[in-house]
Amino acid sequence: MNILVLNCGSSSVKFQIIATDETRAAQNSDECLAKGLIERVGGLALISFEAAGRSCLKEDAPIRDYREAVKRIAQWLESPQSEIQGIRSLSDIHAVGHRVVHGGEKFKSSIVIDKDVENGIGDCMDLAPLHNPANLRGIRAVRDIFGATLPQIAVFDTAFHSTMPETSYLYPIPYHFYRRLKIRRYGFHGISHQYIAMRYQTLMGVSPHEVDIISLHLGNGSSVCAIKGGKSFDTSMGFTPLEGLVMGTRSGDIDPSIIEYISHKEGMSLTEIVAMLNRESGLLGISGITSDMRELLDEEEESHDRRAHLAIDIFCLRARRYIGAYLAEMGGAKAIVFTGGIGANSPQIRGRICAGLEPLGLTLDSGKNSAGSLGEERVISTPESRIQAYVIAANEELVIAREVFRLASAEKR
Repeated sequence: MNILVLNCGSSSVKFQIIATDETRAAQNSDECLAKGLIERVGGLALISFEAAGRSCLKEDAPIRDYREAVKRIAQWLESPQSEIQGIRSLSDIHAVGHRVVHGGEKFKSSIVIDKDVENGIGDCMDLAPLHNPANLRGIRAVRDIFGATLPQIAVFDTAFHSTMPETSYLYPIPYHFYRRLKIRRYGFHGISHQYIAMRYQTLMGVSPHEVDIISLHLGNGSSVCAIKGGKSFDTSMGFTPLEGLVMGTRSGDIDPSIIEYISHKEGMSLTEIVAMLNRESGLLGISGITSDMRELLDEEEESHDRRAHLAIDIFCLRARRYIGAYLAEMGGAKAIVFTGGIGANSPQIRGRICAGLEPLGLTLDSGKNSAGSLGEERVISTPESRIQAYVIAANEELVIAREVFRLASAEKR
């Protein structure tokens, strides 16, 4: 089955075409046939398309909206220049999977999209005002351009965390705010953490209930997930992606009273402060230089910049603190897994996060941690370490494709 995986962001459309079926999934031989990205939707867009084994198409063109972006993808798929294996027309796309950021409490698993599902995604707009509207526009664009009979499946970024117990997802505020407004921890990066759990299970040859791990998705946005028995038990992101770890431009956990104090002292509005916590804080706010961890590491090494060093140390300390908390909460773990742009590619950050965790049972092998190519899947702990440490690059598109195949196949039956 050829599946189009579509990820419509606040101003971008990213896609992959993945060939998968039961045999390919069992043998881990799913194949990415093509991929692409359209950035700056709504203006002069940057377009990058690539078929497997072929040269990459790069161009800029005015792309007015998401419908036009999806139409541009469809035109490229059908063009002779794309030369995508097994794709000659839109009829060779058998189903579409959409990454939908927020499913609230309504959607706890992937689902075939119909009118009721569209309405439900719309009902969650208040919880994800930048992303759910874009996700809906992508769904409607696919229906217009590929036809109403093509199966579309929504895969929710929050769904993996729907297994958290009340003790993990409730906030200690008056309970009626949860009952009336559904204020609770939802968690994000769920598709990434789901892939890590799935991949760890495959690597170890164990059943899902034996997957007791801590997954660290570290990037510009970062989160930690305690996975117990193959299911999300707790996670660092909360009602919004602002909670938890220090991130590129997000503060992560802070004392809520800081908001009132800044407003009183600086005369800033609530909207301005929330924007500052999301866009001007984290690594950028502490360092005053950049939100990019690679640049901060360079500044630390070459210029010995004190605030760059401080930003990195706080980032690593917060991650280490969550690891310790989750080990206590879960009663131990079999492995810690690093993923995401920083987690999979920065041995320096992995080493600094794990420093001092030896008494808790994790001993990193510095040689294994530093060796290997960027993002290469491997064990980076010593053989004697009670808790193993892994690097596993997340593949969210593969999770979506397999979910789509599962549901689309069930629909046919």
